[in-house]
Amino acid sequence: MINTDIAIIGAGPVGLFAIFEAGLLKMRCHLIDYLPQVGGQLSEIYPKKPIYDIPGYPSVLAHELVENLMKQAEPFHPTFTLGERIEALEKRDERDFLLTTNMGTQIHAKVVVIAGGLGVFEPRKPEVSGLEKFENGKGINYMIIDPEKYRGQKMVIAGGGDSALDWTIFLSDVCSELTLVHRSESFRGAPDSVNKVMRLAQEGKIKLHLNSNLLSVNGNERLQSVEVLNTKTQEQIRIETEHLIPLFGLSPKLGPIENWGLNLDKNAIEVNTEDYSTNISGIYAIGDINTYKNKLKLILCGFHEAALMSHSAYKYINPGIKYTMKYTTVQGVHEF
Repeated sequence: MINTDIAIIGAGPVGLFAIFEAGLLKMRCHLIDYLPQVGGQLSEIYPKKPIYDIPGYPSVLAHELVENLMKQAEPFHPTFTLGERIEALEKRDERDFLLTTNMGTQIHAKVVVIAGGLGVFEPRKPEVSGLEKFENGKGINYMIIDPEKYRGQKMVIAGGGDSALDWTIFLSDVCSELTLVHRSESFRGAPDSVNKVMRLAQEGKIKLHLNSNLLSVNGNERLQSVEVLNTKTQEQIRIETEHLIPLFGLSPKLGPIENWGLNLDKNAIEVNTEDYSTNISGIYAIGDINTYKNKLKLILCGFHEAALMSHSAYKYINPGIKYTMKYTTVQGVHEF
């Protein structure tokens, strides 16, 4: 059981800045994100994209902003659960929430802050029946969190973008046998990565199946093989493997949040703009996942929301205790 003052669902830029604002008020934060790294869209979709509307930065690359937010949060020692998503949220009493992830991790918190951006980034799955049978530790995963898990084992990667290419290159020295399956003859990734993958195939370090689609997955208790179809020759090929990693990108969805009793407007959570609280006391929503009149989906607006939320959360956690705000230029930033 993980115990914290504030459980923040979503480790994007707004969730990361909330650590700082809560930390100034001596509240500890634990962040949960389905992605295997912090940063949300900034890390997963466009890490090299310049951002021009962050105060004090005429231009900053997305990954640099994430790195700076992490440095800013360091004095407050946040903790993280990455590569997992919250499946259940239970309010057991005032200032008493229990969150459970899809992997069974439990987080006990006094306040819950939903900073999920556009929602949970769920993997785009191939149209192959029976995938669910081998998910959850039985051979099929949609992201790679710990590469060492696959050392000396057989793996099939499916996809043609940067993620599929980068992992193929990296895991070529980790897996005992690695196969890349792609539906086309051309790749969407960086030319240098494409050249490296083609060279690995020529040297026999990986197997490469182009113009090929996943056809079926097979096994008993665990995945044992996949079948692919060459769309040019119509040949069906059976590949023995212990792991299949389809890397077809991610799509944002509201996910389990839909079932938590929150007031929703389409795919966003309605909030009170006084403090970005929801209709459930003790639960807040900040960043792109919330909605209100004249809402602007900008990172800097999310930062503003995180600040007001933190002061409201402090009052909620500490009823009756008065807090006098002091500027950081006066009191500095102190670890705890």
